[in-house]
Amino acid sequence: MPSSVFTLPHTLLTAALITLSVSACQPITKQDSDSNTGIWSCQTQNSPFTYSVCRVDADALNSERSSLQLFWQPSDSSQPLLTFDNLLATLPSNQSLSFAMNAGMYNENYAPIGYTVIDGKEIRALNTKEGGGNFHLLPNGVLWWDKAGKVQITESNALNEQLKNDEAEPRYATQSGPMLVIDNEIHPQFNPDSTSLKIRNGAGICDDGSIQFVNSDEPVTFYQFASLFKNDLSCPNALFLDGGIASALYAPSIDKHDKKEMGVMIGLVESKD
Repeated sequence: MPSSVFTLPHTLLTAALITLSVSACQPITKQDSDSNTGIWSCQTQNSPFTYSVCRVDADALNSERSSLQLFWQPSDSSQPLLTFDNLLATLPSNQSLSFAMNAGMYNENYAPIGYTVIDGKEIRALNTKEGGGNFHLLPNGVLWWDKAGKVQITESNALNEQLKNDEAEPRYATQSGPMLVIDNEIHPQFNPDSTSLKIRNGAGICDDGSIQFVNSDEPVTFYQFASLFKNDLSCPNALFLDGGIASALYAPSIDKHDKKEMGVMIGLVESKD
């Protein structure tokens, strides 16, 4: 997901790679059949609740073929893309979109409310202000990666210090909140007995070297959602992206193609041979 004595037949090698890509997950309800390189996979799961998950091998993002990107406005317009369909229409002919989801919270104009960097250009400065709503349920954090493709989830104040000291140079970054899991601990303000149930989506950096993008297919609490990342997916750090009507997923290999409007999107782009 990163000289021999013998060579496995192609069919066995493909099966082995797919097995490795799903070994950390619960029994599969449905799995894609297109990602047999082992670089990425999308699945639907039914335990501990129903959810869809797309994972990508972090090491694969160093290659020229695969890249994780953020999208907001097309290059020839100041208007946001809004939908997955519009995003697909703007991709060059030699690129394909493996999967995508909404990438954080936005205002009434679909502009991001948190730190956003797209292809090295800062769209919105880091937001460390206090306030109401999920975004300000501190600590919040930033999902970001550099030119080498190294993906990290960093608590916002910690990243602020790294930026000031020139220790972080994001090529892409999206800030949201709250953090779901922080250094293998569930967010301290989440209540195991909460009754606030919503569709939720988020991302985690996991022990197996993968980045896991999850969209719940049924309403869940923050605590349930965070527990999935910590206990089932083994992600020491995970970030809530959004919830309710803002959660959106594009994963055609598992028949997911939301038509909702949103702000910034995150997606895995693969260049064709």
